[in-house]
Amino acid sequence: MSIVVGLTGGIASGKSTVSSILIEKGITVIDADIEARLAVENGEEAYYEIVRQFGDEVLLTDGSIDRGKLGSIIFHNQEKRLMLNNIVHPAVRKRMIEKKEMAIDNGKRLIIMDIPLLFESKLTFLVDKTLLVYVDETVQLDRLMERNQLSKEDAIARIRSQMPLKEKIHLADAVINNNGTIEETKKQLGDILKKWNAI
Repeated sequence: MSIVVGLTGGIASGKSTVSSILIEKGITVIDADIEARLAVENGEEAYYEIVRQFGDEVLLTDGSIDRGKLGSIIFHNQEKRLMLNNIVHPAVRKRMIEKKEMAIDNGKRLIIMDIPLLFESKLTFLVDKTLLVYVDETVQLDRLMERNQLSKEDAIARIRSQMPLKEKIHLADAVINNNGTIEETKKQLGDILKKWNAI
């Protein structure tokens, strides 16, 4: 029997690090960010809808979507962010469900669905368990500014566009505290998966 785990966190919380650890262990990880990129490639239904709603100015010269330009529009405009989510999320959900069903059919014991907005988008029905990667807000801010070379103001705007991590703690079945070292994170992850009989 397969166990489907929804892995989530917040921007710069270290969710990708946990995802990488799982991939290294040979565990199936279905990544919403990767599926979101594929869902908006030229030729896909969501691509045409984005161009129709946001105009040609969100396109690069090769015709692909300029994610940076689109990001700067939606991070400061909630209405446009919702509009984009309503286009992209259903397309991504469809792709992820297809991959999950394929993994179950292939007899995979543990399937990770890496979904940044798992709680915000009310997608917990897709999974059996939820796993949150948590960091303190100051750590999150520092990491985001450093990683994305953002000003403090821009980094705060991006963090505020998501549900605060501390609010997600009571929604998750298990929490990895990612304020420490990668070894501490690996140990917590292993302990949680053992407890769930997932490995």
